Amino acid sequence: MKKGNQREYQLKERAQQQAETRRRIVEAVVALHEEVGPARTTVVEIAERARVSRPTVYSHFPDERSLMTACSGHWLVANPRPDPAAWRDIDNPRTRLRVALEQLYAYYAPRERMLANVLRDAALLPSLAEALQYTIGSYVQTAADILGTGWEGRPRDRRKRLAALRLALHFHTWQTLTRSGGLSNEEAAGLMARLVSECVA
Repeated sequence: MKKGNQREYQLKERAQQQAETRRRIVEAVVALHEEVGPARTTVVEIAERARVSRPTVYSHFPDERSLMTACSGHWLVANPRPDPAAWRDIDNPRTRLRVALEQLYAYYAPRERMLANVLRDAALLPSLAEALQYTIGSYVQTAADILGTGWEGRPRDRRKRLAALRLALHFHTWQTLTRSGGLSNEEAAGLMARLVSECVA
């Protein structure tokens, strides 16, 4: 093998190793966030889970913000949310909302532990709160805008309707209705859809 080709091969191999190490670190963090929560996850635990040294963790993620951003993106790719754009095709706003809530609540159920942990710890970790604003916050805003169109009623009803929509879309609303309230996902979706409808009655 010529020197140029050998060096190119070595650089490529090193890049692959770096990518693999980064992947292991991110997956370790995601697993720990689900198990104990972001606030209780330490660099020592991350390094042990990823089978790397602490300096290696810091070399890939020099600060908490970069780590939170990477983990949030990784988790969302593995757990894609219902696409709000698909709800635009449903003309009737009440039917559209009911379908959207049933899909979203079905999404929340198997991911409850992770979502509960990150939302709980966001108050303790500014970098996590920032990451959630770009993910959950923007998603809820987009969904509320789409689901808020097509309703009858006075213009002043819009403010109440949007507030009710954001409440209906929130993870904690689903958790309260299903875990504390004992409702099924379908029952919870129907209840919140009726609540939003009352805002334009």
